[in-house]
Amino acid sequence: MTALTTRISGTLYNEQRGLSLVSTLWILTILSVLAAQLLYSIHIEQRTQRNFLDKAKLHYAAKAGFEWTLAVIRTDQTPFDSLGENWAEPVQGQIDDGVQTGNLLNYQVTVTDEASKVNVNTADVGLITNLLMQAGASQDDPLTQELANAIVEGRPYRTVRDLAHVEGMTSQILYGTQQAAASTQPAANTQAQGTSPNNVSDTGVPLATEPQTQPGLVDLATIYSIDASTDPDGEALLNLNTADEGQLTQLETQSGQGGGQPVFSQAEAQSLTQQRDFGGFSELMDIRAVSDEIFNSIQSRITTEDNSGNQGNQDDENGEGQNGFPFQGGGPQQGQGEGEQININTADVETLQSLDNIDEGIAERIVNHRDSQGFFQNIDAIKEVRMLTQQEFIGIVDKITLTDGETRSGLINVNTAPVEVLALLPGMDPEKAQAIVTRREQDPPDDSPVLSFTEVEITGNPFMNISELSEMQEIDFNSFRELADQVTYRSHGYRIAASGIDATGRAISTCVGIIDRTGDEVVIQYWRQD
Repeated sequence: MTALTTRISGTLYNEQRGLSLVSTLWILTILSVLAAQLLYSIHIEQRTQRNFLDKAKLHYAAKAGFEWTLAVIRTDQTPFDSLGENWAEPVQGQIDDGVQTGNLLNYQVTVTDEASKVNVNTADVGLITNLLMQAGASQDDPLTQELANAIVEGRPYRTVRDLAHVEGMTSQILYGTQQAAASTQPAANTQAQGTSPNNVSDTGVPLATEPQTQPGLVDLATIYSIDASTDPDGEALLNLNTADEGQLTQLETQSGQGGGQPVFSQAEAQSLTQQRDFGGFSELMDIRAVSDEIFNSIQSRITTEDNSGNQGNQDDENGEGQNGFPFQGGGPQQGQGEGEQININTADVETLQSLDNIDEGIAERIVNHRDSQGFFQNIDAIKEVRMLTQQEFIGIVDKITLTDGETRSGLINVNTAPVEVLALLPGMDPEKAQAIVTRREQDPPDDSPVLSFTEVEITGNPFMNISELSEMQEIDFNSFRELADQVTYRSHGYRIAASGIDATGRAISTCVGIIDRTGDEVVIQYWRQD
């Protein structure tokens, strides 16, 4: 009995030892799993912290690039803005790592002139239609015109991407179509030149790569283009729609365009104020020297017939009248006495000035018109005399405006806009647009004032005013008059895109700001941080 009890006790003891061992092994296994999970969690946390730290450091690298570029733009003192200046060059730079001693952080910055794009908040329906076709819309599709009308009706927009809410808008038109990246090819955009074939800058800074795209509205359009309402000398522009007669008589042509010559006499200024409600510069060439009001005050005193009832009587030594017409009758010239009728086909400048509201300026324009176009067929034809010559129009385009305000929105900068955008403007086509780009990229003449503005080298031959466009052989006057109030030669709105770049060349952190420098201080109009 005692032996049996001993064997049973031994068996129970062995079983308890086995259970204890199994339990211990399970506990060790569970602890090992928990320890592994803890170690993995610690590893993930450490990796997350490192990634967060790296992104935070590259974020500040991007901001450093933004601030550095902003400082460059602040120091820009040239009265024009072109792609040949320092601000337009892509920047690849480095800053010290404030955490890891001896480490450098890379950044990359590009600057885009917002005036190189079409402003969808100011462009007319025609320009919006051209813009849609540039973005891939069909010219023959009636929906294109409907979409253009809908865009105009939906204004104003806070961002270009707000166009997504316009009925009829498609993602292809708005965002373009993405194509395969071509990292071994240099950038086509002149504002993005400077990349190397191996995705590394000349200074050894890795460059971010982006896939090539067929541009959409987000690439071609803006709402931030802005320019100061001043002339090339920094003086305020004269609003022809609101200026009084005294201000109009003080308007002079620009230097280089018969500079310093008054454009409007007192009577001409009066005539202009009686006709004005100008919607565009092109309408200025249609201003009549003799307004309806002035005509009504003189029509009872003017005639196109002499005493015998013939048209004019100013004969020459060959017995022919003015402009080669045969002399048809004689008699003393009328209009010498007060209240007598004046023959507008024969009267000289001094005689015409005896008419009410006609001064030397209008009288000279009447005589010049008569000399170049021939006799007036009736007294109503005097209203065909125009106020401005082509040369006078060219001489004042850089000194006038048709709207009030210290700034103007929506003008396209001929020094920065690509051919595709310039070709969309009134009076333009791809050939004329290419001629403008070729002109601004050519070497400036040795006596060019462009070279004297700054000690920093400026490449190309930028336009320094709008009137210079009229000097181009490819731009005829009709094209120039349509284009003159659509373009500028400078800009005060820029998009600065700065990225922090990691060791593999990836853009890890990006900040985008759009600035307005029309005032004394630079204002950030838009900010996005990724």
